[in-house]
Amino acid sequence: MSEESVVEPVIEVVIVGGGPAGLAAAIELKRLGIGQVVVLERDAEAGGMPRHTDHTGFGLRDMRRIMTGPKYAARLRDRAAHAGVEIRTSATAVEWCGPTSLTVVDPDGAHRLDAAAVLLATGVRERPRAARLVPGDRPAGVFTTGSLQRLTTFHHQRPGSRAVIVGAEHVSFSAILTLEHAGCEAVAMVTPLAHHQTYRALRLAAATRHRVELLTNSDVAEIHGRERVETVTLSTGRRIECDTVVFTGGWIPDNELARRGGIDIDRSHLGPVVDTSLRTTRAGVFAAGNLLHPAETADVCALDGRHVAAAMTAWLSMQEWPAPSVPIHVEPPLSWITPSWAQPQPVAAHHRFVLRADSFVATRSIEVAQGEHTLWHGNVVGRSLAPNRSISIGAEWVEHVDPGGPPVTVRIRD
Repeated sequence: MSEESVVEPVIEVVIVGGGPAGLAAAIELKRLGIGQVVVLERDAEAGGMPRHTDHTGFGLRDMRRIMTGPKYAARLRDRAAHAGVEIRTSATAVEWCGPTSLTVVDPDGAHRLDAAAVLLATGVRERPRAARLVPGDRPAGVFTTGSLQRLTTFHHQRPGSRAVIVGAEHVSFSAILTLEHAGCEAVAMVTPLAHHQTYRALRLAAATRHRVELLTNSDVAEIHGRERVETVTLSTGRRIECDTVVFTGGWIPDNELARRGGIDIDRSHLGPVVDTSLRTTRAGVFAAGNLLHPAETADVCALDGRHVAAAMTAWLSMQEWPAPSVPIHVEPPLSWITPSWAQPQPVAAHHRFVLRADSFVATRSIEVAQGEHTLWHGNVVGRSLAPNRSISIGAEWVEHVDPGGPPVTVRIRD
């Protein structure tokens, strides 16, 4: 950091990321009596992904009402402002300069922020075409869901007239709505998996109202077009005429700052390793939202932020940071779980665990065991296990974990 850089007084809490998780955490921290809470948002306005998702479906779990993405983001910003949260936009945390100190770059230059506690709520991004290694020409008209939504919501531009959507998970069906609002017809949705990975109601709406053909066991093998996309070739050999291709899902946690801080990263979902209070392996640093579970809905992330605020408040008052206790492992076909450390202490424990499978599983029965001792078992209510679609189980079994015992294992129960 240069000699001209500014060093500010110590701030109680700095939150990196002004999406639903970060803003909800900030609001709750203020409610719990924390004096100064600063949110760093790299975009020009806080609110995260919902800002540019101009269709309904946001806010049910946390605000008990359904609204469009931009209205939901605005509601979070308004609540944060009313609570006294300081939101600094166009501000990016680029490096650590102490245990809970960050170098932040904004339009005024570089600043050092010293905090008593830091929350990482940096979210996720989608894998673009290049990361998926899709060959062919390099024409205009290729998007991720995020870039499509920014184009249509912020710039009010039409992406094209005929689109092929790559993916069949929740966000893929969101892309159908975005394309429809922009006057672009989604003609096909392709997935290499055997089934779609969303709710039946969304699939039915896509097939009937939007008349989108779902092509399973298929993927985009090549894109053709000189200046603009003209056709795509699928892995089955079929060619589809289109001028727009939207790559959806393939989530990557935005974990660069966590990595730079030497925080342990989960090898399965690539987010930080956290315990049941959402503490990372760096004292004073917490994580929440889709950085931990790529990728849940905005209201689920907001609930994450609300829960982590209690653990952060406890840290500020007690300054106790226990070492990770008992690791939690999953057995195939489960692919990951978060939190991935069971901390038996009841202080501000998270109320649920999020799991993901890497294949379609007919049974809904889950078992949690430590050695030969079953801590919990039960059925997942209302849904079966599928790739790209999370399930959750309660955390009441954590209090029965033996701190000196073997790792906890989560498995499918026959």
